[in-house]
Amino acid sequence: MPNEPLRLSRRAALTTAALASGAVVLTGCDDNSSGSGTPGAAKNSKSGQPAEETPSTDPVIVAALSTAAAQVTQLSLRYTSVSQKFPALRTQLAAGAKYHASHLARLKETAGVQPPAPGKLPALPSTSSAALTDLAKREKAAAIAHAAAAAKVSGQAARLLAMIAAAETQLATTLTPKKKAESE
Repeated sequence: MPNEPLRLSRRAALTTAALASGAVVLTGCDDNSSGSGTPGAAKNSKSGQPAEETPSTDPVIVAALSTAAAQVTQLSLRYTSVSQKFPALRTQLAAGAKYHASHLARLKETAGVQPPAPGKLPALPSTSSAALTDLAKREKAAAIAHAAAAAKVSGQAARLLAMIAAAETQLATTLTPKKKAESE
């Protein structure tokens, strides 16, 4: 029986290409160019160099990171709810919960970023596989939102949002049931 080469689905190839091109664009950001006028870049008054430890208070960046913090908080609460309803999934969901907690901590490092109080979460699906599928869809949607937000800002905020989007894309892939992942 001949070995067939592994084939990448069209959807996976297009998603990877879109994320890779976004990463290439973001790596082209230069935070150190003098006189760039980059929103949120704080300058050290003595040397004219960006101050590494001064967080941004630019309203555009604060708004983008606050929105991201709200979305990450919602995802984190969703992970907690699914873990409580389906204890058998706790091990599988532990990494995602850990990543979202660290992402939220990084987002809150910027001055002025405060996620709004969490609202009521939508009802959980009735089965564990449906709950995983629901989490995967929410991760994909959040990844798209964070990648779009990263394209609208620059510097450290853009890198942080892109990193969160990449992590969410990976989490969505790991949460997608095997049968469904292979058919895409």
